[in-house]
Amino acid sequence: MAEPEFTATGVRIDKRLRSLTRAGQVRIRDGRLQLLTSYGSEIDSAPVQAVRASKPWFASDDRALADLNGQRYSLTLGDHDPAPGEPGPPAARRFIEAVRRAAGHDR
Repeated sequence: MAEPEFTATGVRIDKRLRSLTRAGQVRIRDGRLQLLTSYGSEIDSAPVQAVRASKPWFASDDRALADLNGQRYSLTLGDHDPAPGEPGPPAARRFIEAVRRAAGHDR
């Protein structure tokens, strides 16, 4: 099995006003984006070409939106942001860039 192209753990995943998990996983592997619960159960998945990842307006740097299969998920990836003063992009930006790279949209 191929190595994941992107993995984030400890992700809060919300759908509308409902929290689905506070310690989930986001994984991009073999051209698919998977949203998983803290127990590893799949919440949703789709080919990365069909996923739309974006940054919500007026939100903190640890938040991202992912549209999969007609559903919009709000992701809070803040646990993996770099420490204050350390170089590196916020986790949400890394997620959005990973989706675009995996889908073949290099910017």
